[in-house]
Amino acid sequence: MTPERKIPERRSRKARRTRDTLAQAAFELVLDRGLRNVTVEEIAEAADVDRRTFSRYFTSKEAAALDSLRGDGDRINAALRARPAPEPPLLAYRRAVLDWLADPAAEPWHRRPRIFDLLVVAEEEPTLYAVFHHIRVDAQEDSVAIVADRLGVDPRQDIRPAVTVAAGAGALLAAQAAWVRGGRPDALPALVAEAFDALSADLLGEPRPAPEQHRPTPEEHRGAPEQHRGAPEQHRDITSTTRTTSTTEEAEGTEATS
Repeated sequence: MTPERKIPERRSRKARRTRDTLAQAAFELVLDRGLRNVTVEEIAEAADVDRRTFSRYFTSKEAAALDSLRGDGDRINAALRARPAPEPPLLAYRRAVLDWLADPAAEPWHRRPRIFDLLVVAEEEPTLYAVFHHIRVDAQEDSVAIVADRLGVDPRQDIRPAVTVAAGAGALLAAQAAWVRGGRPDALPALVAEAFDALSADLLGEPRPAPEQHRPTPEEHRGAPEQHRGAPEQHRDITSTTRTTSTTEEAEGTEATS
């Protein structure tokens, strides 16, 4: 390796260490003191750099605090690229997420210290959640490109890659929200599996038919007119009786008069 090549690599490693140090400082300060009680200057001071150096790496304290989550999208996408080509796209996405969750070396969220706490704070702080959303969107754009490559299509012309990733990422987001609100840090893998099960079974299944209303049997249908026909007969009997009674009374009245 030439000396000219060593210098850029050394600078790159130094820049990576500086970025990681700033991100770790922001992560710890936000969790220890709360997002609103931490300033950019305090993060820079904790990382032993100045404010200008902070601004070279991050646009906000929220971006610095969540930087450790950015690599998780890359890990999921790496697992997605590694899935066998014949797998259907949504199944491949599901298994990529589960591969990430099962790999201790990848440090998934439920295995990494205080990530659960960070996502709890993100649910409560709108500005932090907005940055988290952008991190997810960036990862999903890469996922769409990977799925399109698996299908051999242009994602600008074929909507299937975007739909696949939107569905899979939505299942992961729903599981993550349930995980944070449920208060059980070890439950994430089971919730992710449950979310994908719901997506592929309940929501994609045929809708259940509405309960059928009672329909009269042919015998009931034939019997119904008989009942209806009986009513006029009964009405005529009553009318006939009334008329007979009236005629008798009139006759009696005539005899009494004469």
